[in-house]
Amino acid sequence: MKRKTKTKRGPKEIPDPAVGRLPRYLRAFADFEREGRSPVSSQDLAAATGIHPALVRNDLANFGTFGQRGIGYDVKTLDTKMREILGLNRSRHLALVGVGHLGMALLQYGGFAKAGFRIEAAFDQDPSKIGWELEGVRIWPAQSLRTVVREKKLEIGVVAVPASQAQAVADALVDAGVKAILNFAPCLLTVPKSVLVRGVDLSSELEHLTYFLGKSKKLGGR
Repeated sequence: MKRKTKTKRGPKEIPDPAVGRLPRYLRAFADFEREGRSPVSSQDLAAATGIHPALVRNDLANFGTFGQRGIGYDVKTLDTKMREILGLNRSRHLALVGVGHLGMALLQYGGFAKAGFRIEAAFDQDPSKIGWELEGVRIWPAQSLRTVVREKKLEIGVVAVPASQAQAVADALVDAGVKAILNFAPCLLTVPKSVLVRGVDLSSELEHLTYFLGKSKKLGGR
């Protein structure tokens, strides 16, 4: 069953696929603002995002009346409204668990800050890493996760540990009060219904790509 997402504007429920497309619109708005383009049409948004114009209009209608027929959409207004809908009108504080190669790359990724996300604390079991600061973020011992997350009131947990450790980490994050988890471990997590989990399985995505690479070669006769 598909999860429905409620917005602040009323009881109407918005399908997850529509909410999932909003970041693509935000990237388009940023490009439009840099180019000084406003207003823009649904055709402009479709070309910039790869989303069908009818679907663009339907998505935007889900969230309110943003444009005027024959004039288009004001980019600044639309960007502000979309950020409010996604909860990006204020910064979100994250806890990162696992500071291996992937965790370090996530700590150094500048895109989080630009989108309003801030990793406030990182955790690892390796004694040699405890007390380090990377990009201004202190690395804490894994045993202190519950205490630090509660003290800092962190809302989102990022799991970058091996699959064998992921469920225990998720349990600790939930116990500490985290309400959303981004899981990079190649496994499914069991959490209460009140906690949202999104999984990013890089291996599965690459396997998906190789399937289509093989399919395209067969179609091409090679």
